Amino acid sequence: MLTATENGYGKRTHISEYTRHGRGTKGMIAIQQSERNGKVVAATLVAAEDEIMLITDKGVLVRTRVAEIREMGRATQGVTLMALDEGAKLIGLQRIAENDAAGADAEGDGDGEADNGAAPDTTTEQ
Repeated sequence: MLTATENGYGKRTHISEYTRHGRGTKGMIAIQQSERNGKVVAATLVAAEDEIMLITDKGVLVRTRVAEIREMGRATQGVTLMALDEGAKLIGLQRIAENDAAGADAEGDGDGEADNGAAPDTTTEQ
């Protein structure tokens, strides 16, 4: 689980640290909120091999690898994900889904054309 706050801090926490609770409970702390961190702006499930895009309210985008973010305990404050300019706030985080266009031909016959789902021609002439 990757959690990010508006002041550019965040952390990775193993999902096993989030225990299951019954209905009517008060919830669980995912990251310590403080004046340093600010409010939580995003929390998403990620894998170590994923990449994320951090987005500020000033239009700055930063792409980073999840593996570079330290894994920490559930109720800690986290580390700096992104250095923000004066007055800027982190407003979002998005896991990047890699485009399979480059690897799409890996299953094909090498002609670079997309498979249209049709069955291959298996007839033979005699």
